[in-house]
Amino acid sequence: MRSVTYSMGVSLDGYIVGPDGTFDWAPPHKEVFRFWIDEIRGVDVHLMGRRLYETMLYWETADQDPALDPDELEWTALWKPLPKVVFSNTLLAVEGNARLASGGIAEEIERLRAEPGDGEIAIGGATLAAEAAALDLIDEYRAMVYPVLVGGGIPFFPQGEQRVDLELVETRTFSSSVVYLRYRVVRQDVA
Repeated sequence: MRSVTYSMGVSLDGYIVGPDGTFDWAPPHKEVFRFWIDEIRGVDVHLMGRRLYETMLYWETADQDPALDPDELEWTALWKPLPKVVFSNTLLAVEGNARLASGGIAEEIERLRAEPGDGEIAIGGATLAAEAAALDLIDEYRAMVYPVLVGGGIPFFPQGEQRVDLELVETRTFSSSVVYLRYRVVRQDVA
């Protein structure tokens, strides 16, 4: 069965954006950006909410920017054709290789898991990830932890009341002092 992963940059105090709604504290260090490029290669479809979709729209036409470096061009070449499913109550249409979700997160993930393929189903955006986590749909949490305390904002981890046991699968420390943490959800086998 295809894994559902939630992967984003996060401040050390646990926020994907600060109180002002920005993430300017997470500059794209070359080494970290290369890591994101390698990670997106394993993704078959990316689920996202409206805010992340609007942020990532830049990459739909970024390859037309003559100032892009080779890594940014490589990211664009991978991102543009990647199928995306956007969850929004306000958008009427989406651009690029994206479609608006026709159902809830559980229905979309169930349908995507039934399709052929072995690549990951990636979730981006804390609000959508919180909804998926509440339904126990996330198989892995991947946090790119930046060495900054922002004091508030949108939390990376859902603020639900359910306990989720995790198993550390991978860590990596980058020269920029950013630390990657990859955890698999531990589920009890039901006999």
